[in-house]
Amino acid sequence: MNTNKEAGKNQTSFSARCVASCRKLLEQLQNVKEQVVDEFRDQVEEHQHLLRLAVNEAEALAWQTEYPQLLFVDLATEKAYAVADWHARQQRLQRRTASALIAA
Repeated sequence: MNTNKEAGKNQTSFSARCVASCRKLLEQLQNVKEQVVDEFRDQVEEHQHLLRLAVNEAEALAWQTEYPQLLFVDLATEKAYAVADWHARQQRLQRRTASALIAA
């Protein structure tokens, strides 16, 4: 009889540790998301929604691996750089277009 109670207690304890571990992982990933968005916010100006989408995509890709917590930082940073580069190209194109219109 005690064996069943101990097994149940161990199972509950194990389940609680698993849930706590998952919550901790989710919290860590959320913190990284916020850090990446904060780091690149000024570089993308009005395209912050694209930055958030890129970071969310990085998270989805990371979850498809065995170690999302290890890959997410690099994936999120890589995608954030891509959005920042895209934004910089768009800014250059807009300046060139404006200069061409003024010269015409």
